Amino acid sequence: MPSKAHVKKGDNVTVISGHESIKGKSGKVLAVSPKKGTVIVEGLRMIKKHKRASQNNPQGGIIESEGPINLSKVRLSEAPAKEKKAPARAKKNKS
Repeated sequence: MPSKAHVKKGDNVTVISGHESIKGKSGKVLAVSPKKGTVIVEGLRMIKKHKRASQNNPQGGIIESEGPINLSKVRLSEAPAKEKKAPARAKKNKS
């Protein structure tokens, strides 16, 4: 049974634990996989994959892409602060 993810695609998240190269960094969520309990964040946990030459990729070479991060290691970043207006209170005149 999949658990509900606390983040969704397009959210800004911050990595709160893990390898020192990604800890404390933030980025935009590209994909969420609640079944696996992972999230893919733009520009974080870059993985190099060696690709063989094929018809689609005649050169072959090393492809770099984002890797998954455990959902428990990310938290929602503070969204840009929207100015909240304080509720207007009626002032009492002391006359």
